[in-house]
Amino acid sequence: MSHLLLPLLLLISNVVQSHTAIIERLPGFAGDLPFKLETGYVGVGELEEVQLFYYFIESERSPKDDPLMLWLTGGPGCSALSGLLFEIGPLQFDYSNSSGNRPSLKLNPYSWTKIANIIFLDAPVGTGFSYATTWRAYESNDTSSAAQTYEFLRKWLVAHPEFLTNPLYITGDSYSGVLVPIIVQEVYDGNEAGREPLMNLKGYVLGNPVTCEEKDISQRIPYGHKTALISDELYESTKADCNGDYVNVDPTNGACLTDLEMVSKCLEKIYLAQILEPMCNVISPNHTRLKWSRSILEENIIDIIAMPQQSRPWCRSYNYLYSYIWANDLNVREALHIREGTKKEWNRCNFSLSYTKDVLNSVVYHRYLSKKSLRALIYSGDHDLAIPYVGTLDWIRSLNLTSLASWSPWFVEGQVAGYSIVYTENHRYDLTFTTIKGGGHTAPEYKPKECLAMIDRWFSYYPL
Repeated sequence: MSHLLLPLLLLISNVVQSHTAIIERLPGFAGDLPFKLETGYVGVGELEEVQLFYYFIESERSPKDDPLMLWLTGGPGCSALSGLLFEIGPLQFDYSNSSGNRPSLKLNPYSWTKIANIIFLDAPVGTGFSYATTWRAYESNDTSSAAQTYEFLRKWLVAHPEFLTNPLYITGDSYSGVLVPIIVQEVYDGNEAGREPLMNLKGYVLGNPVTCEEKDISQRIPYGHKTALISDELYESTKADCNGDYVNVDPTNGACLTDLEMVSKCLEKIYLAQILEPMCNVISPNHTRLKWSRSILEENIIDIIAMPQQSRPWCRSYNYLYSYIWANDLNVREALHIREGTKKEWNRCNFSLSYTKDVLNSVVYHRYLSKKSLRALIYSGDHDLAIPYVGTLDWIRSLNLTSLASWSPWFVEGQVAGYSIVYTENHRYDLTFTTIKGGGHTAPEYKPKECLAMIDRWFSYYPL
């Protein structure tokens, strides 16, 4: 063991190891868990005032050989448990056998833990079960959260040295598109500086990623045109009258405002996360004039508890109800070893974070990383109106990488699962971009089989 690593071990081993637990059974799941689940807190920041909570699930295939993923759910402020239960984790709610206040769990046949070790992290502070010991420590921003996540990862790997040699990937979706490349740069630069522990960083994975919110949101109008939600005439008129800027609109530009009012009428009843699914009235009316640019996170799932079930359409948002019931059950908290008194209520997404978005465009980090020996996978559900694939492809093209393979379909069980293109920079850095056909925001929730095939092939260096 390196002599530089020993002081770090002595400093943090008691902190990390004393706050971890192996979970063998969970309320709602019949019998013992058929995989290894560990939960715990890791203190980061000044005087470890920030206590980040995590779920760690070992690969169900070969823990010592398979990749190690650090997974961040978006938001900012959306719990890792949401990514675990609704996207890529080994458990999911069994809706047909759940009722009222008794959610049931079942195994997810398309869990990414079948081929990878995954740390699901509640970050930034105030997300999920993560908390701070002082009010001041609850204040965070993009750069401080990324730094705390890097510190978390260092401490976690010191406490779990058996995973130091596993290929490491920093991963996440939605708003994590801002944070992940910052963290990757922190890890890469830390390795270059010889900061212990040295990490076996291979690359990063991003799904439906936010990169620059203004540009991502603006791309909803070209995407709406491509998908026949906006007419040719309205699109051309809006593009001309607004000079291609649909967010920072001059309030005296009446023609542009009129066009955007028409765009709003076309898009305001469309479900942002998946344009083919029902739009649910689970939020308070938005009185802003232009609704096409509404936030993906405006939904407040608690509001629908009081709604009568009859005469309402099925909506995906209703599935999220079970996570509130389950995660706020005292028996579940005890099973997960949640510290008493640290969080009054678990929320799938915490909208009351004291959080500042201080990185308005993360492309600069991708540009830096594209000069390094790394690999990246960027995927987008092609029915996602919140963060349309056309905007993601636009910033990828701005990196001026060399195309290795042209836009082409890839298949799962003989069916087109999406379309991909591969780029490189001097054959050191490679970036694969792919759509997930029929996927929404975020893709694994809608197309789990296809997304598992995608990540398995990419981790194995196979073409999609």
